[in-house]
Amino acid sequence: MYSCKQIENGFEYITVTNEAASAKIALQGAHLFEYQAKGKESYIWLSEESDFQEGRAIRGGIPLCWPRFGNRDASLPQHGFARTAKFSLLDIVEISPTLTQVRFGLKETPKSLELWPFAFELEVVFEIGKQLSIAMHTKNCSQKQMMLTQALHTYFRVDDISKVKISGLEDIGFIDTLDNTTKKESEPIVIDKEIDRVYLGTKEKHIVLEDGSKKLSIDAKGSDSCIVWNPWIEKCAKMSAMQHEAYREFVCIESANAFDDARYLAPGEVHSLKVLYKEV
Repeated sequence: MYSCKQIENGFEYITVTNEAASAKIALQGAHLFEYQAKGKESYIWLSEESDFQEGRAIRGGIPLCWPRFGNRDASLPQHGFARTAKFSLLDIVEISPTLTQVRFGLKETPKSLELWPFAFELEVVFEIGKQLSIAMHTKNCSQKQMMLTQALHTYFRVDDISKVKISGLEDIGFIDTLDNTTKKESEPIVIDKEIDRVYLGTKEKHIVLEDGSKKLSIDAKGSDSCIVWNPWIEKCAKMSAMQHEAYREFVCIESANAFDDARYLAPGEVHSLKVLYKEV
C-alpha cells in the first residue's frame, strides 16, 4: 500500500507500507526520512527539529549528496543540489506482499545548468522490505565528460554513541578531514570525540555497525570510499535543525564516490552506486 501526502505548507512525500516494513520518502531530494521493518526498532535517525520546507535540506534520514560530495567545488552548494531539488515520482511497484520498489527521477533544468553545465538523468530506486536497499543511477546525457562525486549520507540511530563499534574498515587508509592528514587504524572504530573520515579503498568491504546488542550490515557496490561522521559536542551545538545533545543519538556511515573515488563519465555512460542495509 502506498499514498502521496503533503503537510500544511505543501511539502510532499510518499508513504509505503507492506507486510515487512514501512517508509516515508520526500519528493524533495528523493529523501527517505523514515524506515522501519515490522517488529523492529528503526535504525534511521531523524532530528526532532528537522525542517520540512521547500529549499531546505532535511536533517537526518538519508540525504543524497549529488553531484558533489563535500564543499570542494566553489560553483556548487555543499553536497551538491540534489538534496533540495524536486524529483519526479516515476513509479511504485509492489513486487510482492513484503517488497515495494519506488523510483524517482531528476533531470537538468535551466537552474541546474547555471550551477553545473551538464545534461543528466539521475534515477534513485528504493526497495523497501525486510531489508532496505537504495541505488543511484547517473547517466551523462551531455556531449562532454562528467566528473561525479556523491554519497548516501545515511544517519543511523544509536542508543548510546559511547557503545558504538564500526568494523570492516580496519587497516584501510583514511583522510582525517579535521586535520587533513592520512591515517590508518587496525582496530574497529569507536567514537569518543568528533570524527570526520573519508576512507578510500573500501570496495566490497562488509561494514558492520554495532550498537550494544544490535548489529547492522552495510554493503555497497559501485563505491570505493566511505565516510564516517559524528559532529560531537561543540559542532553539534552550532548546527541547524539539531538539538545540542543529538550527537549522542546517531552516527553517519556514508557509502560514496568521494575524493579520489570520483567517477568520470563519458557521454552516454551510466554509473550506479548501490547500498544494502540489513539487520544481522
